[in-house]
Amino acid sequence: MIKTVMFDLDGTLLPFVQDEFIKYYFGGLCKKLAPLGYDPDGVVKNVWKGTGAMIKNDGSRTNSEAFWETFRAAFPDKPDAKAFCDEFYTGEFDALKQCLMHVPDHKPMIERLKSAGAELVLATNPIFPECAVATRLAWVGLSLNDFAFVTHYDNSTFCKPNPKYFEELLKKLGRQPSECVMIGNSVGEDILPTKSLGIESFLVNEFIENPDNVDVSEFNRGTIEDAVKFAVDKLSE
Repeated sequence: MIKTVMFDLDGTLLPFVQDEFIKYYFGGLCKKLAPLGYDPDGVVKNVWKGTGAMIKNDGSRTNSEAFWETFRAAFPDKPDAKAFCDEFYTGEFDALKQCLMHVPDHKPMIERLKSAGAELVLATNPIFPECAVATRLAWVGLSLNDFAFVTHYDNSTFCKPNPKYFEELLKKLGRQPSECVMIGNSVGEDILPTKSLGIESFLVNEFIENPDNVDVSEFNRGTIEDAVKFAVDKLSE
């Protein structure tokens, strides 16, 4: 029986194209760190390097530790940037709402799933701090409190597309794969890893990410409204 519905965030609950978001994200972050003496090229290069360290994380440390150990090593002579980044995520970062293609109100959808008995989990790739996740959720009328569990870089030791990210999440939730549905827009990060573990999934196709051109004809797929109906039906089985 399905008990838990897991949602991806970027491109699923948040209707935007990643490339545009990344452009504005780096512009804002570099501006925030410039007064500390951080040059823009160095920030961009080493944020990506730190992100790579999180993607390759093997479970031996949190993703936050993997990122900051990597980033700080590149700037040994600069003031520590973490507090400034946290300030950015609760302040200037909010301007990136402009990247949304439209501004949906997901609150009714979330309430419908809760009324159907779902435990809701935000299974966003944990490469940001919790405060950044909270800022982005607010763009579509949601908050951290709408979910029983939210992954972020301080409570996770793996990243998508590593199936161990989902294994770790299942362990934290105390759930079996057969008790969960994953709703996401990325074939490589959301659908294939969960499929390998026996977790049912639904591919949201508004902003589908499928760079490897995987055949999706056999996947459950459609709009996010279709995904919610699919999940509600599964909850009642």
